[in-house]
Amino acid sequence: MSFEINYDKQPVKFLKKLDKNSVKRILDRIDEQLQNNAVPHDAKRIVGEHNVFRLRIGDYRALYRINYPENKIIVFKIDKRDRVY
Repeated sequence: MSFEINYDKQPVKFLKKLDKNSVKRILDRIDEQLQNNAVPHDAKRIVGEHNVFRLRIGDYRALYRINYPENKIIVFKIDKRDRVY
């Protein structure tokens, strides 16, 4: 099942502050991992949240929510590992 990946304002704003190589690495990893499998083997569920997961990308973390009825993934936060939670 293929999922459409959408980004909220916070991830877009955060990515604008990074260098091009980091942005490419983060976006490529998100697309590669989440395009066909909403919960890849290295994604972790966020305790206490419904359909919210985190994806590890080096020193960065991406938090996303899955909307199964619409086959959408909404990435609502990307930040450094120590600031994401």
